[in-house]
Amino acid sequence: MTGPKLNEAPVRVSGRRRVRVKEETPSFRARGRYLRVSPYKVREVLDLIRGLDAERARETLQLSDRDAATVVDKVLASAMANGENHHEHPVAADELYVSACYADEGPTLKRWRPRARGRATRIRKRTCHVTVIVSRFPEDELRERRARQPGAADRRRRTAASRRPRKQAAAPVEETTPVEEEATTEDAVVDETVEQEAVEETPAADVATEPEAIEEPAVDEEEKSE
Repeated sequence: MTGPKLNEAPVRVSGRRRVRVKEETPSFRARGRYLRVSPYKVREVLDLIRGLDAERARETLQLSDRDAATVVDKVLASAMANGENHHEHPVAADELYVSACYADEGPTLKRWRPRARGRATRIRKRTCHVTVIVSRFPEDELRERRARQPGAADRRRRTAASRRPRKQAAAPVEETTPVEEEATTEDAVVDETVEQEAVEETPAADVATEPEAIEEPAVDEEEKSE
């Protein structure tokens, strides 16, 4: 396809129609070259995603029944990755939309097929070059989209809080609270009461009731014989 691309101008979907974008925003490009598919078939798929959000465009391609949608999905994913990993102006994936996409005709491979009566017909295996351009939404559009999303304010607050420098917390000082002291005193009183009860309940030692053995004086054997 020679000449200027009429569909290269940045457009976005507004309701049921596509409108031109006047504000210039950062754009990121990805290109697939020498793809073994006809440009006519690819253009029908590109018409489905032109002007859509990048994430919604990928969902549309993944649900499409056309084989060309798989090729276009890879090119679109590459363009989104270029925007997220850009060294100067990285842009999140949810802030991108497909501003332009087109397919140029590549070289055609000629093959021959034998036919009846010694004839031969030509087989044309066509190729194409697919280009997908994703751009960042304008600022007013981004503000409207963030306002429509539920919980967007809470998410922004959490993000801002996570970016603040955290203060280094001081080492905790172990102090005995009055409640702990009272509990310690009560435990001591209870322990003393338990010890006294144990002493009172302890049975006294049994006293020996057997009479003590009385030592008798030694008597000589002579006195016994008398």
